[in-house]
Amino acid sequence: MRAVLMRLAGAVPTIFGVVVVTFLLTRVLPGDTATYFAGPAATAESIAQIKASLGLDQPLPVQFWRYLVALGHGDLGMSLTTGQPVLKELVTRLPASAELTLCGLFLAIGIALPLGVLAAVRQGSIIDHACRIISTAGVSLPVFFTGLLLVYVFYFVLGWAPAPLGRLDTFATPPRPLTGAFLIDSLAIGDFETFRATASQLALPAITLALFALAPIARITRASMLAVLGSEFIRTARASGLSGPKVVVTYALRNALLPVVTVLGMVFSFLLGANVLVEKVFAWPGIGSFAVEALIASDFAPVQGFVLTMAILYVLLNLGIDLLNRAIDPRARRAA
Repeated sequence: MRAVLMRLAGAVPTIFGVVVVTFLLTRVLPGDTATYFAGPAATAESIAQIKASLGLDQPLPVQFWRYLVALGHGDLGMSLTTGQPVLKELVTRLPASAELTLCGLFLAIGIALPLGVLAAVRQGSIIDHACRIISTAGVSLPVFFTGLLLVYVFYFVLGWAPAPLGRLDTFATPPRPLTGAFLIDSLAIGDFETFRATASQLALPAITLALFALAPIARITRASMLAVLGSEFIRTARASGLSGPKVVVTYALRNALLPVVTVLGMVFSFLLGANVLVEKVFAWPGIGSFAVEALIASDFAPVQGFVLTMAILYVLLNLGIDLLNRAIDPRARRAA
C-alpha cells in the first residue's frame, strides 16, 4: 500500500506538467475560439464580447490560475461545441472508448500470445514465418488505413459488416445504462439482440485496433519464450521427464510473462492514442472523436480535459502494470 501511495504521489508533478503544457499548447494553436463561434459575419465588437465572456481577454497567467482553481473544484470547463460540461461529456463517452480499446486489446492478446508461443516452440516453421509476417504488417500499416480497408472489404464489397456509424445501428435501442459498456449492459439484462447488434458494430473497429496491437505482443512473446526455452532450468525440466506441454506452459510461459506484461502496458497506452483515429473512421462516439471535433473548432476546454484524462489513465495503467509484475515475479515484491 505504501508503494502504491508513493507512486501516486510521484505522478502528481507529471500530471501538473501535462496541465501546464496542454494549457500553453492550446493557446498557441492556430485559430481563434471567439472568431470561430462568432461566425463569419461577426463584428470586432461581438468578437471582443465573446472573448471577455470566455476570459480570453485576460493575460495568460490569469487564465491559467483560473483554470487551476476550476480544476481544484472538479470543473473542466464547458464545451462550446456541445454546450455541456466537459466532465459530463467525458464521463458519458469514456465507456465507449474503454469498451473499444479493451476489446481490441483482449482480441490481440488472444491471438498474439498463442502465436508467439507456438512460433518460439516451433522455430523456423510455417507458424514462425507467419508470426513474423503478421508482426511486420501490423507495425507497417497505419490504423486509419487498416480501418478504411476493412470497411471497404467487409461493408462495401462483401456486405458482411454493418455500416460504420457508431455503437449501434438505427434499429437497435441502447441497453439500460449500468456500466456504459453496451456489451456488458446488454448481457446483464439478458438482451441478446442488442448484444448481437453491439458486437457486430464493434467487430471491425476492434479488429483494427487488435491488428495494431498484435504485432508488438507477438514479437515480444516469441523473443521472451526463446530466451526462456534456452535456459538451464528448462533443459533440466525436460531431462526430468516432464511432458512438453507442461514444460512450455507451466515453466517457460510463466517465466516469459514478465516482459510481455510490461509490453501490454505500453501497447494499451498506444491503443488509447490510436483510438482517436479509429473512432473517427467508424464514427465511434468516444472521447477521442470528441477531442478531435473540439480541436477543429478551437474549443480549448474539451482538448485540455481529454489530455488530462489520458494522463491520469496512463498513470493508473503504469501503476496496475507494476502491481501485476509483482504478482507474477516474487523478486519484484522482495525488491519493493
